[in-house]
Amino acid sequence: FLLVCGAAAAETPPPIKVLIVDGFSNHDWARTTALIRGVLEPTKRFRVDVATCPAKPTAPAFATFRPRLADYEVVLLNCNSLGSGGQWPAELREDFVKFVRDGGGVFVFHSANNSFAGWAEYDRIIGLGWRGKDTGTALTVGPSGEIRRIPPGEGAGTSHGPRTDRVVHRLGDHPIHAGLPRDWMAPMIEVYTYARGPAEDLTVLSWAEDPATQTGWPTEWTVSYGKGRVYNSVFGHVWRGETDPPGMRCAGFQTILVRALQWLANRPADFPVPPDFPNDSQAVLRPLQEAP
Repeated sequence: FLLVCGAAAAETPPPIKVLIVDGFSNHDWARTTALIRGVLEPTKRFRVDVATCPAKPTAPAFATFRPRLADYEVVLLNCNSLGSGGQWPAELREDFVKFVRDGGGVFVFHSANNSFAGWAEYDRIIGLGWRGKDTGTALTVGPSGEIRRIPPGEGAGTSHGPRTDRVVHRLGDHPIHAGLPRDWMAPMIEVYTYARGPAEDLTVLSWAEDPATQTGWPTEWTVSYGKGRVYNSVFGHVWRGETDPPGMRCAGFQTILVRALQWLANRPADFPVPPDFPNDSQAVLRPLQEAP
């Protein structure tokens, strides 16, 4: 009896330790954090903590803001310094680079890839972000999945058109996407045109067509940095005053959020494909779940 109980207990993996780092953004970062927790915590697969950075270096607590990243398997970035003046203390920047290089996982949540322009190591970690025309390489995706690299100075800086429902096309067979449809409808997403960066050790996982340029652009990608894993996507938009954000209600993105965090933590991405996962003709919106 004791041996059977011990074997059963061994089959239940411990929860994945996730730290959400937020504190500043042109998006509604506080509500975004609550909605992320509302998706993750009911699965019972995660232990989620939150560290909120003071937005301004003049704030009394800014200089001492240094959460222990090494205590976690994955850091989820929900902060965007673009236009806000927010940054991180130098010590935390050093800790973050070491965390990823030594094998930590990083989930770059939506506009966090806009953040920290001018920080070269951050650009290498995220692969592509919201950057100027001359800052780095951009990638396009052809209808057969071929990737074209656009050099710095060619084309334009990063932007996006109006949010719209778009079909997301999978590339390859990444573990995060195992068992998912090859094509599915994402509600009201921003297709980033000319996201730019070093684009080194980067794998494009999916793409969507931007209506204005009629060109395919990456919607999800991963980066290998040292021993670490990074996942970056355009999904999960929550604007200030947006009472019912479809990007967070999306059954497709909620599923991928869980699976990506599993993969980032070097765990099997085995969260089940739900019956309501969207097909290629209609998005699926779930009721909002928001952690207190």
